Amino acid sequence: MSSNSLTIAVSKGRIFKDALPLLDGAGIVPRDDPERSRKLILDTSRDDVKLVLIRASDVPTYVDYGAADIGIAGKDVLMEYEGDGLYELLDLKIARCRLMVAGPADGARDSGHGLRVATKYVNSARRYFASQGKQVEIIKLYGSMELAPLVGLADRIVDVVDTGNTLKANGLKPLEHIADISSRLIVNKASMKMKHAAVKQFIDDVARSVARFNPDE
Repeated sequence: MSSNSLTIAVSKGRIFKDALPLLDGAGIVPRDDPERSRKLILDTSRDDVKLVLIRASDVPTYVDYGAADIGIAGKDVLMEYEGDGLYELLDLKIARCRLMVAGPADGARDSGHGLRVATKYVNSARRYFASQGKQVEIIKLYGSMELAPLVGLADRIVDVVDTGNTLKANGLKPLEHIADISSRLIVNKASMKMKHAAVKQFIDDVARSVARFNPDE
């Protein structure tokens, strides 16, 4: 690939599916179906653009360290990330949800200890509760957050909420809104400088796609 070639990091699943129309608008269509192919690097309709499929939480790391020039990552992931080698340039307005504090619908909790909060969003949770002047014990989990209040591990959870159906099914409800979440376009700082023309053209093309799909915003 040429010095102006671009590598774009994105995760499988909802973000990838929602990003496809935006990429298409920029003339980028994957040649392989990521749901069927075992390939982790996909060729596209443009010889100078490759897609790299990785775990959502790893996208900022790949971009920060230059393993990918560009990435598509959820704002929830970016709020947790602590590196400084990337720019967040564009709200893609896809994969929208909310980062929320949730707890038992009946308001019950064990008052025998300080407030315990289970989450994989440790940094975001800590910042939020500190801004509220609340001291809490953060318990890091990697999945099934809703289980924590049910078995007495935690009093609250911090997690992304879409429809709220999973919370409701487990006797929980959203209590406090932390942030609106959507996927963002991020760019490696060095790539922005060294491949400026190619990166800027891609950003402009994707921005037009975003505007076309969100005419009222």
